[in-house]
Amino acid sequence: MHRIIIFANGDLPDLDKALALVHSEDFIICADGGLQHALALNVRPNLVIGDMDSAEKSQLKKLKDDGVSIELFPQDKNETDLELAINAAIQLKPERIMIVAALGGRIDQTLANLALLSDPRPSTFDIRLDDGVEEIFFCRDQVQVHGRGGDIVSLLPWGTVVHGVQTQGLKWPLNNETLYPDKTRGISNEMMGESASVKISTGELLVVHTRIS
Repeated sequence: MHRIIIFANGDLPDLDKALALVHSEDFIICADGGLQHALALNVRPNLVIGDMDSAEKSQLKKLKDDGVSIELFPQDKNETDLELAINAAIQLKPERIMIVAALGGRIDQTLANLALLSDPRPSTFDIRLDDGVEEIFFCRDQVQVHGRGGDIVSLLPWGTVVHGVQTQGLKWPLNNETLYPDKTRGISNEMMGESASVKISTGELLVVHTRIS
């Protein structure tokens, strides 16, 4: 399977940009209330998963009648609905997982969603948060950022010092340098063209790409 898109229950700042992320061949998973985003975009899910405290029963019944898989979990559980959705996606062994609408709203939920990206299990493939305006993912070795000149790229050390940071295609280059989690040096760099690269030697770097248009 090439790509799975997971709809979470966070904010979607631009519906048109979010819809542009979805391809007809994508496998769609909705994490409980993320179903509302998929339906608003007229995207049919393949799987809806969670405790269903945010999904409407009439919608779930119609989807089930239409052949959509529904996985119901109790409200008293150790995982968030998004974590359940990611676990289900990993079992399908895709090349990429894109999580839509995982930002905004409650800060604890947003931080937890970011932390889910640091799970070592999916580190062997491409997993990222993306709402069409911002995309967020980890660099553990090297990554490419694709966008436009003027887009903002911030590099945030995750939990520990990151050594050997090298960038190309950014306005303020880093050349085998060190970024610290308690410093803000990696914030608000800018892309010079349609692509930029980031490479590190140790640690984990959270890459935040903000599209300007």
